[in-house]
Amino acid sequence: MAANAILFFLLFATLMSIDTQTQASQPAKCGHGAPEIRFPFRLKGQQPHHCGHPGFELSCKENTTMIHFPSYGDLVVKSISYHIKKLDLLDPGNCVHGVFLNLNLSFSPFQYYYVVKNYKYINCSARLPTSSFSEIPCLSTGSRDHHIYTVKSSLAVPFSCREVKTIAIPFTYSPYLSDNSFGLGLTWNNLSGCDHQDCKAKTTQKGIMSKSGFLNIAQDAGLL
Repeated sequence: MAANAILFFLLFATLMSIDTQTQASQPAKCGHGAPEIRFPFRLKGQQPHHCGHPGFELSCKENTTMIHFPSYGDLVVKSISYHIKKLDLLDPGNCVHGVFLNLNLSFSPFQYYYVVKNYKYINCSARLPTSSFSEIPCLSTGSRDHHIYTVKSSLAVPFSCREVKTIAIPFTYSPYLSDNSFGLGLTWNNLSGCDHQDCKAKTTQKGIMSKSGFLNIAQDAGLL
């Protein structure tokens, strides 16, 4: 009798595990109004590895969807448009050009959604004429000898400035477009592997087959 009870408990625990795996293949969200997370993205700790593509791992932080880039850190996922393959991001630090300056997409599956052009970031010891240049407030310290600008790559660096980096970015700085999201749109190429429906079917099929097998065992053992 005790052996039958132990067997029944093991069968029940296995069935519960199968149900959990099946539920995990469903789309996920970090909170109300947050973007739906499905292939090629995967929510860390909640969805199986086979239902996401490498480099597309997301996480939740206080009901906010986050994506991590080793070259920069965490960015907020504002929305995901699966049909046009667009990922809209927000910078928690409210400094888009800080993201542009430091974010390296070379080793990620993403690239900028918008067309990029080469711009120079320059650091100047004196302010440049406001009629021709717009200083980036979030990158400038406010001191008298640290003023950051973006300029066309073909422009000669002014005498009081030094070049920090030339990089391909979607937009130069403008005080009229300086919120924490403008230009932070990424896209990705077509990926090999299963899509959401394939992953869901794969997990569900495994669950149904396993349930049937265990139910047969339970019936044969006289537990059902």
